Amino acid sequence: MLHSLHVLNVILKRSHADKILWGFIGLVFFSAFLIDLFEPDITNYGDALWYCYAVVTTVGFGDICVTSLLAKVVSVLLSFYAVIVIAILTGVIVDYYSEVAQAQQSETLSEYLDKLENLPKLSHEELVEISEKVKAMR
Repeated sequence: MLHSLHVLNVILKRSHADKILWGFIGLVFFSAFLIDLFEPDITNYGDALWYCYAVVTTVGFGDICVTSLLAKVVSVLLSFYAVIVIAILTGVIVDYYSEVAQAQQSETLSEYLDKLENLPKLSHEELVEISEKVKAMR
């Protein structure tokens, strides 16, 4: 679990998507502040954060509802922004893993081409290994 979080952190930092994520988290906390301040049915900041969580995750538990126009507008903006941020983060992570897979494939192909270039110098066992790899590719 910790390793996975570390890898995710590295991916986000390399792609600068960490700034998007931190901005989004800041928006969630600021939205909760506005909702707590202007929504008469929400009486504390914890409930406002809980409501924002329900909006962002699109779970919509329904245990807390907003009635003021400002809280509704903030909810709509927060939900749109959440969809965009989640799409960006998903794209960044998929792109990273695609690049890793491509690099591994390229490295394997490079090793294979090196062996082919030195075919006369290879041992019988190495030739059999190459033959088996070619058969497996078909």
